[in-house]
Amino acid sequence: MLIGIPPLLTPELLKVMMEMGHDDALVLADANFTVMSIAAGKPVIRLPGTSMLQVVQAITTLLPLATDVPHPVAYMQVSGTQAPARSALQREMVDFLQVKMTPSQDAEGVERYAFYERARQAYAYILTGEQQPFGNFILRKGVIGENLRP
Repeated sequence: MLIGIPPLLTPELLKVMMEMGHDDALVLADANFTVMSIAAGKPVIRLPGTSMLQVVQAITTLLPLATDVPHPVAYMQVSGTQAPARSALQREMVDFLQVKMTPSQDAEGVERYAFYERARQAYAYILTGEQQPFGNFILRKGVIGENLRP
C-alpha cells in the first residue's frame, strides 16, 4: 500500500498505467465484454466485484485524459440507439469524466462493432465487475508534464 493511491489500483494495474504513453488507449470493460478475444495477448487486468464508476474514479486520480483530441473518452453505443442517446450508466460516467476533459471535449458514442475494432487497438484492458450491458469505455491517456517552454 502507498499513501494517496486508491487501493483499487493493483500493482499490476499501476505498472500498466505507468507503461502507457501519450495517446495510448485503455479499455474499461463490463463483465460481459469479450475481452480475451479482443485483447489478443495484450494485458488484461481483472477487477471482479467493482463497478465501472469505482474503477474510473480510481484510475483518473493518476491517469490524465488526452487534451489534444476532441473525444478522449469513447463508450459503446447501446444497440438500436443513436448518439446522443446514453444509458443511465453512460450518463453517470460521462458526467464524472466531463470535468476531466477540456471545455471543447466530449465523450463519443461508438457503434458496438466499431467499438470492438477500436478496442483492438488499445494498449491494455480492465475487466470490471460492472453488470450493466453496454458499460464499456475507452480512455485515451494524456501528457503528464509542463507546457512547452517559450
